[in-house]
Amino acid sequence: MRVTVRVPATSANLGPGFDTFGLALDLCNDVTVDTDAPSGVTWEGEGADELAVDGSDLVSTTMAAIASSMDTPLPSLALHGANRIPLARGLGSSSAATVAGVVLASRVLDLGIDRGDAFSVFAEAAGIEGHPDNAAPAVFGGLTIAVDGAVHRLEPHPALRAVVLVPSVRLDTASARDALPDRVSMADAVFNLGHAALLVEALTTDPSLLQEALRDRLHQDARLELVPEMADQFDRIQALRRVPVCVSGAGPSLIAFPLDGAEIPPEALEGPGEWRAVPLAIRREGFTVDA
Repeated sequence: MRVTVRVPATSANLGPGFDTFGLALDLCNDVTVDTDAPSGVTWEGEGADELAVDGSDLVSTTMAAIASSMDTPLPSLALHGANRIPLARGLGSSSAATVAGVVLASRVLDLGIDRGDAFSVFAEAAGIEGHPDNAAPAVFGGLTIAVDGAVHRLEPHPALRAVVLVPSVRLDTASARDALPDRVSMADAVFNLGHAALLVEALTTDPSLLQEALRDRLHQDARLELVPEMADQFDRIQALRRVPVCVSGAGPSLIAFPLDGAEIPPEALEGPGEWRAVPLAIRREGFTVDA
């Protein structure tokens, strides 16, 4: 049996949508397993020279966890990943690996998890990886709102386009989480509630609202302080007219939404650190399987 699953990158939080909003991006990892090939793990692309090849990578451990939960051993198999999602950059690489592992285990063991109701894949992946706001768009595509174990998928505006700004530096999610305050003021909570509601309208109906709708008082400032290069880049992009921007996931990548044909000029990427500007379409579908 040979099965390939394709899983998209995701951008979570999206300004005021902390731990709730997620957007699927048209940048995908492909992971293939072959039960007829000699066992082993290989990688190409992003992180290929640092990802584990002893079965301790996140795809393999997710497959093992699913098999264990079903009390069914995995057969000998070869696993190969073609990675396009940068690691530890706030673009959902961990969720992509977890979703891939759930789907591949389901197919190899004929569990049926990924057939029919995609919510089962989401529930398994979110439970293992711990970030429903990233797992949701990786599974369902488009714009998702993950609340209390449920997922609501919305269709992004057809004119919406993104440019992901990827730095050379990394930021692990745990450190980014630890930087957040335990308490916030009532004024800041109300501010984010209003802007999160406005952001739904901006992303689905009226992108011209994005500049205002992406404002946040709960997490972005704390995370920007962790990486001065990210803070400097955020300020430069935010100063551009018609280019709304926010932190992608926990950072340090940023995601911008140029409006009305606007572009990010090369000089905006100058300054401390190295940055890649990656134009991406919004991906309307989540994971796909080629068996």
